[in-house]
Amino acid sequence: MRFCDRADAGRRLAHALLSYRDRDPVVLALPRGGLPVAAEIAAALAAPLDVALVRKIGAPGQPELAMGALVEGEPPTVARNEAVVSAAGIDERAFAAATQRALVELEDARRRLLGDRPRVAIAGRAAILVDDGVATGATARAALQAIRRRGAKTRTLAVPVASREALAALRLEADDLVCLAAPACFGAVSMFYADFRQVEDDEAVAILARFPPPAR
Repeated sequence: MRFCDRADAGRRLAHALLSYRDRDPVVLALPRGGLPVAAEIAAALAAPLDVALVRKIGAPGQPELAMGALVEGEPPTVARNEAVVSAAGIDERAFAAATQRALVELEDARRRLLGDRPRVAIAGRAAILVDDGVATGATARAALQAIRRRGAKTRTLAVPVASREALAALRLEADDLVCLAAPACFGAVSMFYADFRQVEDDEAVAILARFPPPAR
């Protein structure tokens, strides 16, 4: 399966999620790539849209290698990738230092994307976490754990494409998984999109502006 772009993937996912329309859903995007996908789902379900702010905790000297993920919250949720931590021989001091850097980056992302925008309450609701694809699942796992802590009634992960290994692990965190494609040969998320250009901050902010948070 190949998608034209993230909006196309979102429309196809929305069709698979129509049964959630009557379950008091709230759609949570993993920014920034998950936002164009999640916007299509929120529109189809007439649901509020918010973000689940997550920062990858990169391994020392290999910032693209996720040894964990950090999700906003009081306190923030830290999900460790023990396999990477062990294989790379990362000690606790190095992990703590990288986590602190991720915390600073997380707060910066919150200011840039959300400013003073009120957050959508998810307690007692059907939370649908959306991304443009899942490779390792580290960020999605951390976000699902944080959503549980915030009191969501149910937690659904909805993605256009994912690796089979990540899906197997994420089934332990989610009440439901909706994934349109889980190919045996995964490679990278970008392989499954004709247009996978980066989502910039201004585009992400504009998407959120189309879905003002419900009045309290």
